[in-house]
This record gives sequence, C-alpha cells and structure tokens, in this order.
Amino acid sequence: MRAIATSLCLATLLLASAALAQDNPPTQEVSSQQGVGSPIAPNFTAVYCSGFYTDEKVPSDVRLISGEESTNRLVFSEGNYVFINRGSAQGVRVGDRFSIVRPETDVNEGQWFKWQHKLMKAMGTHYLDAGQVEIVNVQPNVSTGMVKFSCDYMQRGDIALAMVERPAPPYKPAEKFDRFAPVSGKSVGMLVAGLGFVEAYGKNSTVYVNLGTNQGVKVGDYFRVFRYQGSHAETSEYYSDYQYSMYGFGSTPVKYQWNDLPREVIGEGVVLNVSRNSSTMFVTYSKLDLYAGDYVEIE
Repeated sequence: MRAIATSLCLATLLLASAALAQDNPPTQEVSSQQGVGSPIAPNFTAVYCSGFYTDEKVPSDVRLISGEESTNRLVFSEGNYVFINRGSAQGVRVGDRFSIVRPETDVNEGQWFKWQHKLMKAMGTHYLDAGQVEIVNVQPNVSTGMVKFSCDYMQRGDIALAMVERPAPPYKPAEKFDRFAPVSGKSVGMLVAGLGFVEAYGKNSTVYVNLGTNQGVKVGDYFRVFRYQGSHAETSEYYSDYQYSMYGFGSTPVKYQWNDLPREVIGEGVVLNVSRNSSTMFVTYSKLDLYAGDYVEIE
C-alpha cells in the first residue's frame, strides 16, 4: 500500500510540473553580449582623464586648498568634500563645476629614445587630469565642492579650472585601417610619451604627440602610427643587423637600409585634446605594441 501511495504522489507531482511548464514556458537564456554594440566613441573616462601638454600658461589662481577631515587626510577622491579658494565675492555659485589638474614631470631621468626629452620640452608642461568638483556651498571667499568624478587623487595646491566640456570624437570603422596606406603628405611627428610617462602602448592607451594646432591638428583627427625596418633609431627591442648576421637563416647580397624598404603601418588613434605644439591621442587600433619614438602622421 505504501508503494502505491508513493507512486500516486509522484504522478501527481509530475502532472503539476507539466501544467506549470505549460503556463510558464522556459525563457531562452540571453547572452550578456546580445544587443550590445561596439563603442562608437571614447568613453567619459578616456576623454576627461586624458591629460594634456601645453606650452601656454595655465591660469593657476584658483586652487584646491584643503577639505573635510583634513587633520588626517592628505588626498581626496570621489565623494570627498574639498575647499576652493574662491567664493561668492569672486562670482562662484552653487552648481559651478571645476576641472582639477596639476603639472607633472617624469621622475625617470632616462630617455626611451634619443630626442625624447627635447621633444617633451618643446611640447610644454604636462598636466594630469585629477577629476571634477561640483560646488555645493559658497561663502564669501571660499567654497566647498564635492568630488563628483576622479581620475587620480587630488591634493592641496591642485589647480581648479572652470569646467569646459570636451567632445568625444567618433571612431572610424575598424575595417578602415589600412596597413599599406601610402604616405599622407601631411605633418609627421612622434609618439613622445604616454599617460603616466609609460613607453609602451596598445589599444585604449593615451599617448602624447608633438603635433598640434601649429601643424593643423584638430580634435577628431586621426593619426597613423608607423615605423621603419632596420632603422638604428628603432624603439622596440632589436639587434643591430641581425637579419644579415644570423647564420643559417638566409641573407641578401647587399644590406638594405631602412629607407630602401616599405614602412610598417602599425596602428592609429583619434585626437582628444590639442594645443599649439602637442596633441593627446587615444589609440583605437594597434597591430602590435607601439612605443615612444614611433612615427605618426596626420591621416
């Protein structure tokens, strides 16, 4: 009898499950990538944390002078309250936004390539984007702001600039990259340094180029990155003339120089910021690792 009762219970459960399935058919699992397209432009962080070089004077009268919990806080970040040395007497109002920047120098005294320090000096001073502050309270000669967005830590003495909107230039289709692109005939410069003074770059890296408005560059332009094979100023790892000195791996009757061979087009990027003698480039494609000292031209 117990076995019969158990069988009847199981049958009842199976029938109930079948009915429930008819009322609530299983949903098809949706991939997290479904319906998500590729980015069409650099995101907010890429645009507003890119930093810049300039050889022009940056106004430095308005400063971040301190913040809440200052007795035990040296730096400030998103969500913290900071104090600006301007108030209602100087025209500051609640809701005003400031971009916080500070000048930076490379603590590494070595050069990655022969002309690096000279080119960096010609581009001007590098300014780091630390983030953005929105004013929430105003007194006659000082204002309190909340850090709404941070790229890096903020500290006393950082410069507060009136917030200026930056465009996010659209990407061009990836399939438009041309590894055999002919020389454009436009101005040629170099990848001089990267954000944080790093020397190697790939897709989504931020790099500074020694071409600016004086050379006809504008926000949204594209730079093509290239290098020459066999050049003695190469910046990636190489062994001089190894192509002709490795026994058993072939050679040629004569040594071909860098200007006897086609250049290698290895990447490209879009211009986010531009000053007189420099541009901030966001790498959108790299065929292989890019290095400070690689050449660029305006497409």
